[in-house]
Amino acid sequence: MMNAKRKARTVLCALIFTGGLLVASSLSSQGMRGTIKKESFGKTTGGEQIDLYTLSNKKGMEVSITNFGATVVTLKVPDRAGKAADIVLGYDTLDGYEKGTSYFGATVGRYGNRIGGGKFSLDGKTYTLPKNNGENTLHGGIVGFNKKVWKAREIALKEGQTVEMTYVSPDGEEGFPGNLSTKVVFTLPAERNELRIEYSATTDKDTVLNLTNHSYFNLAGKGSGDILDHVLTLHAKEFTPVDKALIPTGELASVAGTPMDFNTATAIGKRINDNYEQLVFGKGYDHNWVLARSGSGNLSLAAEASDPKSGRKLEVLTTEPGVQFYSGNFLDGAKGKGGKPYPLRAAFCLETQHFPDSPNHPNFPSTVLKPNAVFRSETVFRFSAK
Repeated sequence: MMNAKRKARTVLCALIFTGGLLVASSLSSQGMRGTIKKESFGKTTGGEQIDLYTLSNKKGMEVSITNFGATVVTLKVPDRAGKAADIVLGYDTLDGYEKGTSYFGATVGRYGNRIGGGKFSLDGKTYTLPKNNGENTLHGGIVGFNKKVWKAREIALKEGQTVEMTYVSPDGEEGFPGNLSTKVVFTLPAERNELRIEYSATTDKDTVLNLTNHSYFNLAGKGSGDILDHVLTLHAKEFTPVDKALIPTGELASVAGTPMDFNTATAIGKRINDNYEQLVFGKGYDHNWVLARSGSGNLSLAAEASDPKSGRKLEVLTTEPGVQFYSGNFLDGAKGKGGKPYPLRAAFCLETQHFPDSPNHPNFPSTVLKPNAVFRSETVFRFSAK
């Protein structure tokens, strides 16, 4: 009887009540899924309370996500020696995310990447968007989804820990038509070191939509130099060439025989400074690759990246038709976590997405969402070390 009571007290002590939810405070040796910890991340300049949700599993991975911009703030994974390090760029405080312009870890929308000329036509009507990238609209406009306060909900599942973020974008916001209801679900499985991101959205009026996550990765650890010696594979035989303003020309060009060919694992820095027009335009890599997918709606391996020093490896799987590989060409040394500067090419992005400027290119996969449809997309960032 005493043993039974002692066990009961032990179970109760292993749980804490936080923010209206019962949250495990520590891992158990008997198959505990992991933990979700909720804490304050401060208040916006407008006085809105912002929270930080930290998910962990028993494989040594931890990810922190805030409902400001549905943003991945930290992502810690073990190296070949089992030592975990934070491998994404970002800020220590909410103020950095409010003022920052680099989209560190953010959910980007309503339309990720660029829309040429800040306009597009839909159903015979031309929509004009705010221009925040020269003559173009970038990542949803001046105040995109990355600057919005999302509603968050914690979900403890048998297979792992989940945080669900929702946001309703009103008709006309940043020039886009339709009331758009968006949901982004972040899941950390108990038994696998991967971050699964599932997107869904509905609208009450024809609109265009392109959602992505804008995490900046340095597999050696954030703030530990450039990523030029990271080795990259992109499973794509074509890319979408751009003009000087980084707007797609509409062509699907072969990567064969060019510095854009990453079908064979290649160091990011090997050809990044080649005198090749596309690299000159982008000041490095800032292009969309056309993925060789296994089938419509299925998760397919899009990219692999590894750091020879730490042994960490990242695999990116997605249901999307494209991935934007960005080599951090516009990082300017601004200080991030721990006061460390983020210089040129201190990280890379692999933004799974539809193609840039798709609303202005009928030959690209459509980004139109209609009221009778549900947009669904999934991306998995999977980690290992050897």
